[in-house]
Amino acid sequence: MGKTSGFLNPKSISNRIKTKGLQKLRWYCQAYQKQCRDENGFKCRIQSESHQQQILLVGENLGKYIVDYSCKFHSDFFSTLSRSFGRKRILANTVYCEYIKDRHHIHITTTRCLALTGYVRWLGNLCKIEQTERGWYIALIDKDPDAGKREIETERKEKMDMDDEKRRQKLIEE
Repeated sequence: MGKTSGFLNPKSISNRIKTKGLQKLRWYCQAYQKQCRDENGFKCRIQSESHQQQILLVGENLGKYIVDYSCKFHSDFFSTLSRSFGRKRILANTVYCEYIKDRHHIHITTTRCLALTGYVRWLGNLCKIEQTERGWYIALIDKDPDAGKREIETERKEKMDMDDEKRRQKLIEE
């Protein structure tokens, strides 16, 4: 029996699965936004001439790159938090897991904050944070000036609806 070559053989299925998902963080080059499958591929990538030239360019202006990565990480993380979880109190690690589902996300290790804990502490002025045994919980603070007006309007509408229902009940009883 000979080898089967094609789309459905085990090796090609394995390779497709590997290229589809995320691999280990330690084999990721943020400068090129390139993910390597294993240690050998990453070692070859690091030793390549084009990678060395890119690292020299990044090294000349390292502060600028760190600031850019920090701003991009913050905007993406914050949009994930507001879009997916709204104003609910949620575990910060859950939000981070949701954020890193995107294959081309900015890794937190390339920002000013090297860990999620440092970033969450920095978020203290934008979010309500709380540390528990399970970890850091975060919740968005509604700083929109129209939010108070909207809340008053919704309360007023609910009160009017309740008044209408009471009137209907009285009419039915009569």
